[in-house]
Amino acid sequence: MSQVGTLAFDEFGRPFFFLKDQANQKRLVGNEAIKSHIMAGISVSKTLRTSLGPKGLDKIMVSPDGDVTITNDGATILKLMDVEHQIAKLLVQLSQSQDDEIGDGTTGVVVLAGALLEQAEQLLDKGIHPIRIADGFEMAARHAMEHLNKISESFPVDKNNLEPLVQTAMTTLNSKIVNRCLRQFAEIAVNAVISVADLDRKDVSFELIKVEGKTGGKLEDTLLVKGVVVDKNFSHPQMPTVLRDVSLAILTCPFEPPKPKTKHKLDITSVEDYRLLRKYEIEKFEEIVNQVKKAGANLVICQWGFDDEANHLLLQKELPAVRWVGGPEIELIAIATGGRIVPRFEELTPEKLGKAGIVRELTFGTTKEKMLVIEDCANTKAVTVFIRGGNKMIVEEAKRSLNDAICVVRNLIKDNRIVYGGGAAEISCALAVSEEADKITSLEQYSFRAFADALESIPLALAENSGLSPIETVAEVKARQLKEKKPHLGIDCVLSGTNDMKAQNVIETLNSKKQQLSLATQLVKMILKIDDIRSSEGMGGM
Repeated sequence: MSQVGTLAFDEFGRPFFFLKDQANQKRLVGNEAIKSHIMAGISVSKTLRTSLGPKGLDKIMVSPDGDVTITNDGATILKLMDVEHQIAKLLVQLSQSQDDEIGDGTTGVVVLAGALLEQAEQLLDKGIHPIRIADGFEMAARHAMEHLNKISESFPVDKNNLEPLVQTAMTTLNSKIVNRCLRQFAEIAVNAVISVADLDRKDVSFELIKVEGKTGGKLEDTLLVKGVVVDKNFSHPQMPTVLRDVSLAILTCPFEPPKPKTKHKLDITSVEDYRLLRKYEIEKFEEIVNQVKKAGANLVICQWGFDDEANHLLLQKELPAVRWVGGPEIELIAIATGGRIVPRFEELTPEKLGKAGIVRELTFGTTKEKMLVIEDCANTKAVTVFIRGGNKMIVEEAKRSLNDAICVVRNLIKDNRIVYGGGAAEISCALAVSEEADKITSLEQYSFRAFADALESIPLALAENSGLSPIETVAEVKARQLKEKKPHLGIDCVLSGTNDMKAQNVIETLNSKKQQLSLATQLVKMILKIDDIRSSEGMGGM
């Protein structure tokens, strides 16, 4: 055997491979491996279970840098959790998929997946093959989705009557930190989406909705601006703070004289040369400002900065300006005002100017911080939600909550079918799947019954988190649904005195519910098909 560098070769020139930590490696195969996966998934699910529903508890997450986040949003909790186990990471991705696709139901989908894994473990103990369990779950999910289609109702989406949409947004926000200004935030979410929605094409562009947050003030101070809010102010304190009938030039070129594009340097050896150079610079500045004014602009939005000399000249020439405006804001201003982003002063023409009814500085808080508001734009499609809150954590959580509500309203515009929340849809599906199980003669009937039991985990968690007796409450609602054939009876989480979710206006989109069922079932099916795992000591946990 010869040795070259750090590699060892045999007499045929083939390298030897040295595997590290072989003594600490464990190999799990078959049902043992599947049970290991199931345990990891269940432990993640149990963490989120207590955050489900309007009375769900918040989690406090501390990052390695010491940043604190307090939230009950499932996707955010999982994103910030330090998860090592590969199967636990799959649940994180599951929640993220639900968030990306629907924007709501991120906690529910993980709780449902955890419940399905618990049921799968019991079926494995009975000796049923994992493939038969997975296939049974898929058949049951398909049946549950067909049942959801039957019990769904059409929802009116009308620009002239926004109340039903507001009620749906209120259901989403009920479990969030902003629930003390529930109606205000729901109306903001609905008005923001309706402002940018194309109801004929059933399409909503999220790029036109910007959410800005600023610490200070109360949640009640949150407002919707039909235009753009920019975290900047006018470049000179003596410039006017309110402009009307504005024609604005949107520039990505700096206010400075052109620099020679060579590596040569300019040596100034006398006072006269310096004066000539300064005179040239002033002439160039004046030429640039005159070019902008000649195009008809009475406000300049500039992506780059400019020095005090240019700023002073702009004030003298009575041309208000805003500097250091970021790329995304520049694009949003261009969309809102119907203007064009101009990269060179020579290309500026009257047709490329944006139009706005009013541009004003907004002053707030004891620190007199200022922001710029561009309203009554030529294209009113772009809107900005300006969130206020006592501290950074509240502002960030309010942003996440509002995003969920906006997503739900968007989903209703795309597909206006709804089912009722509070666990009503899950109980109804559980009853339908149990009924179907009695008609099946093959082994899959066990999976069907297990799927029905897993569906009940959502209403059980809702009842438990609301301080009710879980089994007693769910059993009572199930009995009523069976007897009265009302699929809108659910858990009275807010203790209003009625289990009728239709009366309480607790509504969920059909797409959200179907996506939860589909994603949770697909993930569990994937986990049940992995029967081999090799891990180092300590990798089995989260």
